[in-house]
Amino acid sequence: MRRIALALCLLLPGLAAAQTPKPDPKQAELDKMLDALKFAPNEPAAAALEQRIEKRWFQAGGSVAALLMSRGTRDLNNNADEEAVGDFDAALTLEPGLAEAYHRRALARAAMGDYGGAVVDLQAALQREPRDFAALQSLSRIAEQHDDFNGALAAWQKVLELSPKTPDGAERLKTLQRKALGSET
Repeated sequence: MRRIALALCLLLPGLAAAQTPKPDPKQAELDKMLDALKFAPNEPAAAALEQRIEKRWFQAGGSVAALLMSRGTRDLNNNADEEAVGDFDAALTLEPGLAEAYHRRALARAAMGDYGGAVVDLQAALQREPRDFAALQSLSRIAEQHDDFNGALAAWQKVLELSPKTPDGAERLKTLQRKALGSET
């Protein structure tokens, strides 16, 4: 019995190591870029880093999801909003955890006037990737369009926590503070 216990003690550390998932190098690189975004020296550097991060989020799914995302984005850019929603729906069927698909579908829904659906999608995107500054920017703009200046300000403040040098970020903050609070506190 002691031999079995000793053998198990010797095997368990090896089994635990074999079961520990290996760190995802793509996720580690994304985490580094998001951390670097907080320390971008100026707006152009922040904009370039934001673009790289958004591209990474866009390409996070498999090849079929990426194709659907590309089609949906093309449709969205061509004002074919219903088709875009369909493409993003299909991408989410394949990759339900793809935060950027929720964000893009939110943009299409907002373009169609479905602001409630857009907000639900933005919440889903942020649930999957709380650091999604682009989804927070979209949420801020939708809130502002509906005269929810406090909500717009709160979302924009979160954007600036993630990307303090986001292009035109300080100016938008002042505008939203003025609208929400009546001052530039």
